[in-house]
Amino acid sequence: MDILKFKEDLKYLSKRVSTLKDNIGTEEATKTSLIMPFFQLLGYDVFNPVEFVPEFTADVGIKKGEKVDYAIVLEGSPVMLVEAKSINEQLTKHDSQLFRYFGTTTSKFGILTNGEEYKFFTDLDEPNKMDATPFLTINLSKIKDNQIPEIAKFHKDNFDISKITSSASELKYLNSLKTFLNEQLENPTEEFVKYFVGEIFEGLKTKTTLDKFTPIIKKGFNQFITEKVNDKLSAALNTSVSVKTDPEEEIPAVKEDEIVTTQEELEAFTTVKLILKDTVPLDRVFYRDNKSYFNILLDDNIRKWIVRIFASDNRTKIVLNDESKTTYELDSSIDIYEYAEELIKIVENFINK
Repeated sequence: MDILKFKEDLKYLSKRVSTLKDNIGTEEATKTSLIMPFFQLLGYDVFNPVEFVPEFTADVGIKKGEKVDYAIVLEGSPVMLVEAKSINEQLTKHDSQLFRYFGTTTSKFGILTNGEEYKFFTDLDEPNKMDATPFLTINLSKIKDNQIPEIAKFHKDNFDISKITSSASELKYLNSLKTFLNEQLENPTEEFVKYFVGEIFEGLKTKTTLDKFTPIIKKGFNQFITEKVNDKLSAALNTSVSVKTDPEEEIPAVKEDEIVTTQEELEAFTTVKLILKDTVPLDRVFYRDNKSYFNILLDDNIRKWIVRIFASDNRTKIVLNDESKTTYELDSSIDIYEYAEELIKIVENFINK
């Protein structure tokens, strides 16, 4: 299997999902336009009813003739069961249905999907009984590079039950840890705060003390993560930056020493350069700062601005230089990465003119 081609095909399917999802209204349309192409990308012949079996019979207890939407069969045995839902449906309420099917076959993997989100299950906790939580969850509209090798393991050319199972345990607990940390960073529990207060504060850990430290712990963790991410991005790009005012902007003139380029703005600049590294030479990407907003542009040309960042104490907003001048609210400047495709398209339009 050519991993580079697989990555390109997966990115193409990701764009397809984003383009089509608002125009799909039924489960059948979801299956034919999104789900079947996904498994075809994984190397399975979706038009071969011996390998990619639709309406696979999975009897459950006294219920006979129970059917799962698809089963992938290799060497005569089902290895994956696929339960499909409409793209308009959330997946959480359907886990129990796939759970019932799982224990009636020899399949080691169950996949629950609505064509955009895919949840991969196995039986880590108890043999032949599907786990309550997936070991891998992907959203095709927001596919992450570190997920691509995990998806590639399910390709027909690579498929090895023992290898997938051995990595599934680590993936499951890594995902659980990330979910836990994300929840704690948003709303730290008393026990979470108490542990870290015990490491940095020698006084009594009273309720008042914990309440005082809760916002400090939350702020400290978020700053630490942001700084680490920015350090890695800057090191990867070897970015050197300098403050440059924008004399061509239609704003009141200000003194250069009144313009302060913030850490968050530099993070945004570094993130955009990382996004564009395969589209344009990085020495063509510049920034100009002014008192109103932070401009990132191509070829140091104000007529080729790519994105503008408006940062304040409590929010960050970006405006893209597309036809609609689309605006997004961000929790952090690093979140610009979610709009990578739009930024790349803007730059490609400048290059092609």
